[in-house]
Amino acid sequence: MAEKLYIYDTTLRDGSQGEGISLSVEDKIKIAACLDRLGVDYIEGGWPWANPKDMEFFRRAREMTWRQAKLTAFGRTRKPGGRADSDPNLLAIKEAGVKTAALFGKSWDLHVTAALETTLEENLAMIADSVAFLVAAGMEVIYDAEHFFDGFKANPDYALATLKAAAAAGAGWVVLCDTNGGCLPDEVAAIVTRVRQEIQVPLGIHAHNDGDLAVANTLAAVKAGCRQVQGTVNGFGERCGNANLCSVLPNLELKMGYQCLPAGQLSHLTEVSRYVSEIANVVPPGNQPFVGYSAFAHKGGIHVSAVLKASQTYEHISPHLVGNERRILVSDQAGASNLRCKAEELGVELSKEKEQALINGIKEMERRGYQFEGADASLELFLRKTLGEYRRPFEVEYVKTLVEKRPGREATSEAIVKLKVGEQVVHTAAEGNGPVNAMDNALRKALEEVFPVIGRMRLTDYKVRVLDEKDATSARVRVLIESRDGSGSWNTVGVSTNIIEASWEALLDSMEYALLKQSRNLKPN
Repeated sequence: MAEKLYIYDTTLRDGSQGEGISLSVEDKIKIAACLDRLGVDYIEGGWPWANPKDMEFFRRAREMTWRQAKLTAFGRTRKPGGRADSDPNLLAIKEAGVKTAALFGKSWDLHVTAALETTLEENLAMIADSVAFLVAAGMEVIYDAEHFFDGFKANPDYALATLKAAAAAGAGWVVLCDTNGGCLPDEVAAIVTRVRQEIQVPLGIHAHNDGDLAVANTLAAVKAGCRQVQGTVNGFGERCGNANLCSVLPNLELKMGYQCLPAGQLSHLTEVSRYVSEIANVVPPGNQPFVGYSAFAHKGGIHVSAVLKASQTYEHISPHLVGNERRILVSDQAGASNLRCKAEELGVELSKEKEQALINGIKEMERRGYQFEGADASLELFLRKTLGEYRRPFEVEYVKTLVEKRPGREATSEAIVKLKVGEQVVHTAAEGNGPVNAMDNALRKALEEVFPVIGRMRLTDYKVRVLDEKDATSARVRVLIESRDGSGSWNTVGVSTNIIEASWEALLDSMEYALLKQSRNLKPN
């Protein structure tokens, strides 16, 4: 039977310290519930003394049922010269109403003397008093040894003494933190091995990613003896982030043979990754290992041909193990294998003649600046239209955009559209904070009454790239739009020397694809 590792998620606390990430109490509740369903062992809800929002989270969490995870309150050791039983930070942890606490304390002598401005002896007393106070209150205490690896390299005897103080006071776990994120895997492995010889309490690892090694350092620490793994979903966190659980978990389970999550739960990892990104309003990087949109995307014709014969030729694991899927990209570098696979995926039969015609058409479109590898929705519409299998459910008679700028006032934008839906002519206008937003609003206004699905989709990303920089303001531009509804996301593309026209083309494709998706879902199985 595989050895059990304990997974400690700190997305709601350490992850929310990442630049651009701000989670409401409701956001935190949703993410915590998602993590509990995934099957992590600990969910660090926040620092109740430092943030009223975190205390509100714990109040709300007490009203919920948690089937797997232990909710954990975070805090620091008592202040120098103070008492644990009157320290407001420790009292707030008790007030949070959870059974597990994570306390961080100083293990680097430089931090003790320069940051805390106290003695090394007093720091040991602070650690022991704080841990003992919460243990006496009936709590499981996880001691996070902040800056431990740097502290060990500077003064190993003192760094170990801080761990021994926590262990002697009753800490259930001692977690070694690479807080500055600058250690190398061989250093981590050697130091963890030494600590195991001195400390009998189970060890954990908390790695930051400033050297782009947080995942590697976490795996090295586990191999050397750590049995609790701390990290965040998608690697969210301060500066360069924390160890990314979306990479750590599959490596530990699929490559190293440990049990991290309940059986079968790893297959929900991609879903969790994207859900957390959506709640945090962060566009996930396409090339993120394991769970990224491009993690199992194949473009080169030789690659695709090989993958279709034996997936392991260009895939290190099967995508379904982490809930992801293989994607075959069609571009000017693609061969017949790519196109055949894409057609099969869409349920389209291709003759040799149609196949070659489509390849030539795609290569010509990409010569003009289109990029279908990042716009699967536009590619599907192009294929179906070219093969005569799709007709747009409405006709555009015209679209007009107006931008007005007066001295001392912000610019205003208005779009006017005239559409024909069946026999019905729809003529409407809408304003927006820019011409693209105005076109989006006008198109929605014209279509939502006939096609309610349009009201359930929204644009989540808009990118513009200049294709011919030497042509300056007359250059062609490529617009990529990402849209999303309750069941997923899709990407569309438009190209023109006129940025408004390119945006309109990508916008129109986006709404057409939403209607195509709905028509597929309405068909009987």
